[in-house]
Amino acid sequence: MAKQIGIDLGTSTTSIFRDKKIVFRAPSVVSIDRLTREVIASGKMAKRMIGKTPGNILALRPLQNGVITDLEVTSLMLHDFFVRLDMTSVFNRPSALVSIPYGVTEVERRAVEDAVFEAGAKNVGLIDEPIAAAVGAGIQVSKARGAMLVDLGGGVSEAAVISLGGVVKSNSLRTAGDELDLAIINYLKATRNILIGEITAETLKLKIGTAVSTIDRGSLEVCGRDLRTGLAATVEVTSAEIREAIREPISEILTMVKMTLEETPPELSADIFDFGIVMLGGGALLPGLDEAIHKKTGLRVIIPKQPRPRDCVCVGLGRMLQSTGGDFSEFVKYKVR
Repeated sequence: MAKQIGIDLGTSTTSIFRDKKIVFRAPSVVSIDRLTREVIASGKMAKRMIGKTPGNILALRPLQNGVITDLEVTSLMLHDFFVRLDMTSVFNRPSALVSIPYGVTEVERRAVEDAVFEAGAKNVGLIDEPIAAAVGAGIQVSKARGAMLVDLGGGVSEAAVISLGGVVKSNSLRTAGDELDLAIINYLKATRNILIGEITAETLKLKIGTAVSTIDRGSLEVCGRDLRTGLAATVEVTSAEIREAIREPISEILTMVKMTLEETPPELSADIFDFGIVMLGGGALLPGLDEAIHKKTGLRVIIPKQPRPRDCVCVGLGRMLQSTGGDFSEFVKYKVR
């Protein structure tokens, strides 16, 4: 019998569910030989190579803003993940259920299917990310009851209202974790005359980033290139500076969440008022962001503890796979090649 797996194919991280648990999680990065197009490394090792490769090696992130930008490289990356998990053979290829952002175009949907097929899957099914996230968070998606999710990933921020097994209203914004990193790079470049890389910016965000002034996480010393001298230099960056750096993209996310609420039908708004907003994705772990959304909307904000916010989509895919003959059979439809 073919293995059944769930793939949360994210801009920054790819997670794979198999045998009742998440068995794999790695950065969505792959390094390949420029000439032979063979994979040199993928995941964490490939991410360490970003900005450090010689001319014959390319360290690439084949997904941007939640969608595939390089079909060949994405399939190479996924195939390498499958090989590391010993999931592909001549006689036994996996059936994959893959999450995609809600509202993507038919061309973008086809790109995901093609990439997973080329990576070695036998069957491919696509699920809208808000539905998978809601199932993972324990929300009963099939009921006539409104629920609102805010999913903050690496490439896309998405707010969706769900009822009766479908998405009633959704807005997405290509301002998410990656944009926060870029905002930090640009801020330090403009205010401190120092240029840092993507990995350093992400470290600053994770270690001392905050969305509200009431939370102070201290400071962190980082190394970069002084733009005045061209030499390496170290600077101490404070939590307040990071908060100021990401203030504008955070404001855009808050506006998107409020806009989604304003466009929601009244009866569903009442349900959301009673239950609150569920915040998911890696961005949900930014301290103070839940408080900022609460101030903007006046609603309670819930961050799941189990599974963790960044695992909800992948766990939701797994729960669907485990009950394909039951509650979620209407969602799980495979295409065969």
